[in-house]
Amino acid sequence: MPDRPQPRFPEPNTQKYWEAVKEGRLTYQQCADCNTVVFTPRILCTGCGSSNLAWKDSSGEGKVYTYTVVRQNRNPSFAPLGAYVLAWIDLDEGFRMLSNVVGVNDPTTDVKCDMRVKVEFEKQDSGEYPIPVFRPV
Repeated sequence: MPDRPQPRFPEPNTQKYWEAVKEGRLTYQQCADCNTVVFTPRILCTGCGSSNLAWKDSSGEGKVYTYTVVRQNRNPSFAPLGAYVLAWIDLDEGFRMLSNVVGVNDPTTDVKCDMRVKVEFEKQDSGEYPIPVFRPV
């Protein structure tokens, strides 16, 4: 993959998430009051509105919920890719995130719903934050 856009700080909701990514950890939040799993990172719980959110490490394992194959992208950063997979991944801890599925021979035929995947962190040539992507297991 080409270099992806990098986060810009200060950014109070996601800075801890990106610092964990830099260390090779995929994190999410869980409310200490109502136990709601929260992703994407934020200041208040999506279940009860509490600010009592704890950061947790994910195993990085899950399955493809649904996906699409991007065959043409007019953004110059992504143009050299050709076809690539953009997928919603259901992580085992109970949250869903949007990412890419990598490491398949043919993105138009080799990805399936319910396929088990595991996170890996794609380093960027420029920028200090790798990007979480998923590879079939």
